[in-house]
Amino acid sequence: MKKILHAIMVTGLMAVVFSACKSSKSAQGPTAKSEKKNIKGTWVLNNVSFEGVPKTARVTTVFNNIPYKCLEGSVWTLPNATANGSYAITSSETGCSPVTQNIVWSTYDRDGIVYFQFKELLSGVKAKNTADGYRVELTTAGDNAMTWRAPVTIDGTTAYIVYSLSRR
Repeated sequence: MKKILHAIMVTGLMAVVFSACKSSKSAQGPTAKSEKKNIKGTWVLNNVSFEGVPKTARVTTVFNNIPYKCLEGSVWTLPNATANGSYAITSSETGCSPVTQNIVWSTYDRDGIVYFQFKELLSGVKAKNTADGYRVELTTAGDNAMTWRAPVTIDGTTAYIVYSLSRR
């Protein structure tokens, strides 16, 4: 009886030690699932900026050849219930056309980095039949701010287009 009690205690102690050593998901950082919860809602894209882009380079368009200045002030609706959403361009700057574009969006984990990705939904075309889409690194996704970074290669080096959004 004493040996059985001792074996049970040793087994219990080992279980406690091993469970204490086990890393938790939250200790590893954000996941696509946790970040998706954070980014649901309505956002305003306040600013498009550039990191590591040489002054001699000229970046004029992003995503579907949209002048980046036109995206500033756009409203991104990423609803709670579905993966369908939209962005609305409202800028009246020269070369900008106000438009609302339906999208299907999600988050994606790859090598410990969380990405925001979306496809534009064209009239009458299902998302599964749309090959083109966009993926940006989700570097910040908090209560009131979200930041995306999209790598671009310029003269053989990696630079970034940075999108800064705030919750509406």
